[in-house]
Amino acid sequence: MPHLSHGKYILLVVLFILFQSCGKKVGTPSVETVAVIDTIIAKDTTTLIEIKPAEVEVQPIVEEPKVHTEDLNFNYLKAKSKVLWKTNSNSDTYTVDIRMKKDSLIWMNISVSMITGATGIFSKDRVQFFHKINNEYFNLTYDSLSTKMGFKINYEILQSLIVGNQPFKKNNSRVIRENENYILKQDEGRIQIDNYVGPNRKLKKLLVNDGPTENKLTLDYEDFATINQFLFPFSSQITLDVKDKDNKVVKTLISIKYSKVELLDSPLEFPFKVPAKYLNK
Repeated sequence: MPHLSHGKYILLVVLFILFQSCGKKVGTPSVETVAVIDTIIAKDTTTLIEIKPAEVEVQPIVEEPKVHTEDLNFNYLKAKSKVLWKTNSNSDTYTVDIRMKKDSLIWMNISVSMITGATGIFSKDRVQFFHKINNEYFNLTYDSLSTKMGFKINYEILQSLIVGNQPFKKNNSRVIRENENYILKQDEGRIQIDNYVGPNRKLKKLLVNDGPTENKLTLDYEDFATINQFLFPFSSQITLDVKDKDNKVVKTLISIKYSKVELLDSPLEFPFKVPAKYLNK
C-alpha cells in the first residue's frame, strides 16, 4: 500500500486542483521566423542617386490578434479520478474525488486502497487539510501555501485551472502565432506564464516558470469529451521541476485520468470534519 505522508498529501491536493485545465496535449510546434535583411548601397563618387519619398515603401503596422479562451460555465462540479504519482524513487496510485461550488468552495478526498487518507477544503481565504491516517490538521493561508509550493496560489487561480479557464485573464499578454495555435505570454510578478490556446479557444498547454527559484511547471492535456456542451479533458499530465533544500532539481510526474465528471445545478455536500482537539491547538 502506498504511504500517504502529510508532505505528499499537501502537494498532491494542491497540484491536483492547481493543474486541472482544458486542452489537448501539444508537441513543440515550429516557430515562423521573419528574416530582416539590411540592404547596403555603395555610394558612387560620380553618380548621385536621389531616393524620392514616393519611392519608399511604407510597411503597414500589424496589430497583435486578440485571443480569448472559452470559459467553462457551471454552478457545481463533481468528479472522480485516478492519480499516478511518480518520482525517481517510487510510484504511487490514489483515488481522488473532487467537488466544487463556483466562486466559493473546492473540496477533495484522497483514498488509498479504498481507505480515505485525507480530506481538504479550499475556501476564498484559507486552505484546510485533515490527514486522517496520521491524525494531523493543517490550517493555512494562501500566502503560506504559496511559500510551500514555490508558486503564487490563491482561490481564483485554483478555480480557473480546475474548470479549464485561463488563470490570469486580466493580465496583458504578448501574443505569438505558432501554426494553428496562439501562445499568450504573461508576466505575473515573479511568475512567467505561457498559455497555449488552440483553434477551439480552449487552453491546451500551460507553462509556468518562477523566476527567483527557477521552479518549473508543465501541463499537457488530452482525451477531450463534451459535458453539458463544454469541453473537458479526461486525461492530463503534470511535470513539476522544483529545487529541494540542497538546490537539486526534483522531477515529479503526475498523471490524472477521470472516470466521471459532472456539471450540476443542484447543490452538493462538502463534508469536512476535524476533531475538536485539533481545532483548539
